[in-house]
Amino acid sequence: MNSSQLFKKYDVPAPRYTSYPTVPYWSDSPSRERWLTSLSSAMKKPDTRFALYLHLPFCETLCTFCGCNTVITRNHQVENPYVERILKEWELYLAAVPEIRERELLQLHLGGGTPTFLGDESLKTLLSGILSRAHRSGARFDGSVEVDPRRTTLSQLEIFRSFGFKRVSLGVQDFEPEVQRLVNRIQPFEITQSITLESRKLGFTSVNFDLIYGLPKQTAESFERTARTTIGLKPDRIALYSFALVPWIKKIQRIFKDEDLPTGEAKRELYEIARRMLLEAGYVEIGMDHFALPTDELAISAREGTLHRNFMGYTELRTDVLLGLGLSSISETPDCFHQNEKVLPVYEREIDQGNIPTFRGHLLSVSDQAHREQILNLMTRFEVEFSSPEQREEVRAFLREILDDGCALIQDNRIVVTDRGRPFLRNICMAFDERLRAKQPEARVFSQSV
Repeated sequence: MNSSQLFKKYDVPAPRYTSYPTVPYWSDSPSRERWLTSLSSAMKKPDTRFALYLHLPFCETLCTFCGCNTVITRNHQVENPYVERILKEWELYLAAVPEIRERELLQLHLGGGTPTFLGDESLKTLLSGILSRAHRSGARFDGSVEVDPRRTTLSQLEIFRSFGFKRVSLGVQDFEPEVQRLVNRIQPFEITQSITLESRKLGFTSVNFDLIYGLPKQTAESFERTARTTIGLKPDRIALYSFALVPWIKKIQRIFKDEDLPTGEAKRELYEIARRMLLEAGYVEIGMDHFALPTDELAISAREGTLHRNFMGYTELRTDVLLGLGLSSISETPDCFHQNEKVLPVYEREIDQGNIPTFRGHLLSVSDQAHREQILNLMTRFEVEFSSPEQREEVRAFLREILDDGCALIQDNRIVVTDRGRPFLRNICMAFDERLRAKQPEARVFSQSV
């Protein structure tokens, strides 16, 4: 079977597996008390690895491809009240789980929305308020921030560096003016180039570009130009994401015309063009949809077998606790997921009342934890051992066609994803998704796998 037939055959809705169970299959939602018990239990262990995520939801304009939880506004008066509430949420956690202060904070990541929506003083207040109450891990501390080059200033970058941040991730998506117009993100090359160069001058050791393939009006020729331009700026990392077309969730995506969107083999061709060019330029393919220079810590962790994946995506360091602060942020411990309120006024009310802003979560069973580990191994190492002879036969039956098509191999007590099968990694992970296999979703909840 040729590649065209494979893409047509396996381009089906599938989870991205930044977690297991995936969010649509969360059940047994914990109370605030139960969540805090799980967090406290994890934090009492002296070897617990700890990371923080701060969600800054504000954007001045809406990018029509975006699937994030955002608040669109040009009113910067919202900054200080939101920062104050994140810091109050942090204080609520420190009061409820005092062991947090004793654990080394290895990672701090700011995402959005647009973190650089915040002005200089708001950023200083936020970062000093968080880090002054945390046990930062010195040289091992990994601070990173997502920035919109259109909304980022030199002084903001200087502030992040002054707090020890070493990584910056630039939202680029595509360099073509017509594609940028259609997704409502006009970002001339010179802006991206300037932020990239300034970041390096300031001492950021890793600069990442986010690119998206499958956007309206992208063609093989246009995306080759985007890949060539990217290589010319030589970012240390590149996240090459598939456009998640989910108009049943994000209504703004309904404005796209079907004839403008590359799909199936045509869409995957865009990835393969960029992949070939990046590999020829010396980048290393990391997990699913990521590339890095061999000297970057992400590439090093992949070589050393320590690559990790969580709600923030791929990371070079595995953490036991990820604590999310801010609107809709997701947290995890070894046996529990927790998500904050997703509606800003509700989040604000809960914080003002002195409550952890619990929206939902999931208590992981022993089986969940075992399957999460297996899917994690597939997503980071492209192979995993079976837990039993019975599971081996179940997976063999579920993936019969994928195995016959040479996309994966069963070798003794493990399954290995072949190079031919890497585009279908999400499909292969589904074989270990016990909850999805037991009950298919009644409505569309996942984007296409290719």
